[in-house]
Amino acid sequence: MEITKPYLLFLGDAPDQLAAKTASGVVDWRRDWCVGQMRMEGCGADVGLEDLDVAGAVAAGAKTFVIGVVNAGGMLPDHWVDVIVEALDSGMDVASGLHMRLGDIPRVAEAAKANGRSLFDVRHSSERFATGKGARRPGKRILTVGTDCSVGKKYAALALEAEMQARGLDAEFRATGQTGVLIAGRGVAIDAVVADFIAGAAEWLTPAAAEDHWDVVEGQGSLFHPSFAGVTLGLLHGSQPDAFVVCHEPTRTNMRGVATPLPSIAQVIEATVSAGRLTNPDIRCVGIAINSSALSEDEARAVIDKAAADHGLPATDPVRFGAGPIVDRLIAEFG
Repeated sequence: MEITKPYLLFLGDAPDQLAAKTASGVVDWRRDWCVGQMRMEGCGADVGLEDLDVAGAVAAGAKTFVIGVVNAGGMLPDHWVDVIVEALDSGMDVASGLHMRLGDIPRVAEAAKANGRSLFDVRHSSERFATGKGARRPGKRILTVGTDCSVGKKYAALALEAEMQARGLDAEFRATGQTGVLIAGRGVAIDAVVADFIAGAAEWLTPAAAEDHWDVVEGQGSLFHPSFAGVTLGLLHGSQPDAFVVCHEPTRTNMRGVATPLPSIAQVIEATVSAGRLTNPDIRCVGIAINSSALSEDEARAVIDKAAADHGLPATDPVRFGAGPIVDRLIAEFG
């Protein structure tokens, strides 16, 4: 899909900043593609762009109205429909990363048809995937995995790609979620793939490549999350990573949205190696990415230093302090 830029990012009435992580991700990595944000009454999120209404966004040149909010179940609330129709009537396309398809909402479908506008359901691929085969293939792959959902796996992967490219490595970010697809312009929202084909979709996304090429694969969910472990496991088996990085948010005690206690970094490393050996017997952990956004700089460095010492691995906040230590280890182990 080719989503026309620039974007107006719609935050709706997102209850908190984390609920607007799609919009936040686009701003953090593609700010130059955005003309502003639109918020409804009661919105608890702010991505730091100018607040615009539909008319103001169109005047500023916006071409696509991007729904930048995620929620449990991926449903589009009824009270958002009026503003989506207004955007279509004003000449904008609409892109959504929710599970619910825009075209399944009669008023939205009718407005798009009447105005000759496009609807982009970023989470839904038109590709037909095979089941995973597990066969080894050339090229190298690094996957970000997490102690929980929403701990920075996408940001870590993008930071790794940037650092690897700066070192002259042939590296490419592989998006596996709706925000990543908006950032990369391509990819597969793995959590919207029928369960039997998740591993096959991951194989399709990370095909055979030159021996020195790295696919930097955005991780999803957590092997320990009772809601999303199935997606995580299918992605792990299909992407067949040679290396992985554990992403961790140190202020959490429970996993997001459930009462399940957060696993330790050591538990995630052990489980990832054990499960990953099914399709790549040589899988290994090459670093720890600490999401230190809730910590002061001194606190962040102390947590990072302890993680490195505890696990004998390079640790960093790849967004705050750079991905250099992890890429150093990657080069040392793989060349």
